[in-house]
Amino acid sequence: MPAPDTTKKSKKERRVEETARQDAELDEIARRVFGDIKMPDFPGGLGTGESWWVEHYLWLKDCGYLLRSRYAPDWVPSWPGTNKDWQDSEDARCLKNSTILDATRIKDGTFVTLKQIRTSKHPYEVDIARFLSSEPLASDPQNHCVPIYDVLQVPDEDDRVLLVMPLLREYSSPRFDTFGEAVDFFKQIFEGLRFMHKHHVAHRDCMGLNIMLDPSKMYPNSFHPIEHSLKRDYSGRARYLTRTQCPPKYYFIDFGISRRYDPMDGSPLEDPIWGGDKTVPEFHKSSDACNPFPTDVYYLGSLIRKDFLQARVGFEFMNGLVSEMVQDDPAKRPTADELVVRLDEITQSLSSWKLRARVVKADDIWPLGFYRGVGHWIRRMNYIASRTPAVPVCR
Repeated sequence: MPAPDTTKKSKKERRVEETARQDAELDEIARRVFGDIKMPDFPGGLGTGESWWVEHYLWLKDCGYLLRSRYAPDWVPSWPGTNKDWQDSEDARCLKNSTILDATRIKDGTFVTLKQIRTSKHPYEVDIARFLSSEPLASDPQNHCVPIYDVLQVPDEDDRVLLVMPLLREYSSPRFDTFGEAVDFFKQIFEGLRFMHKHHVAHRDCMGLNIMLDPSKMYPNSFHPIEHSLKRDYSGRARYLTRTQCPPKYYFIDFGISRRYDPMDGSPLEDPIWGGDKTVPEFHKSSDACNPFPTDVYYLGSLIRKDFLQARVGFEFMNGLVSEMVQDDPAKRPTADELVVRLDEITQSLSSWKLRARVVKADDIWPLGFYRGVGHWIRRMNYIASRTPAVPVCR
């Protein structure tokens, strides 16, 4: 009988080796593309780009902004030597985008967002953001451009500044409870687009990721800036109110590829530049310069089509307007002024019953939907009894 082949590897061993080989290949590709990147020395350790914030912790503190303990030069992880898993520790959460970090404004405790800007890469972003955040524009209630609290020039780095802005959340988080809440969202983004265009600014990348909400009223005790569903101290789930109870304001962010035009020059023409939405018809058809304002309209129409008409149930009342916003010929799309008027007409055609109805996602599962439905009906009866508007009014 031949001796057993001890060199033959098990399926598990081969799988482990194959995974290690693929990881090594990915690491090599990343090294070639991005250079030598600092990776965490241990689970929950500082990752790519986070060391920059540690190096500037004291400077930011002198400027009046305090970073979380994770970015202090003397940070010691809280979980070693305890029974707590690193993933359950507040100070173990790595940044999803190393150029953006939350902070606390020391003078009043306000939570803010810091964003690094390379001025050589985005030479217009700071000026446009400041312009839209300056008076008298800042006091206009139809201005839905993110406020700029401060601009910090990074010492010894002429090419890098920090924008200081409010701490915001994704526009769809938490989920929409009623159709009236969604209609208010449409109204605010249409107003915001009209405001920008009125002041001769084209956003050029106003897709879903670049529209956020101010959560300061909805989350009275705030939330963790990385794990948004949790409290800041990781002691449980963050408590929040609905948009109907505390109407939020929605903001356009990220003016990195935006442009401001002189109205005396007539209709602007810009070479195509791809933003986050890769479906713009005019960019696929030609590389010729085109007017960026109808493209902005397309972006919002594409957002509503994808996130509401396709991902949620019951938004057929927006079909006609969205079809016009995303048609192939930019010249045939409605203007931002027309969007506001058309939406107002649509809203007036909807009954209070429809506006107060619960928004359901297309992929919702029924047991969870039943649970949410019970809570919704309790709130709905309270809204009717208290005469709370079916369409929230942000003040």
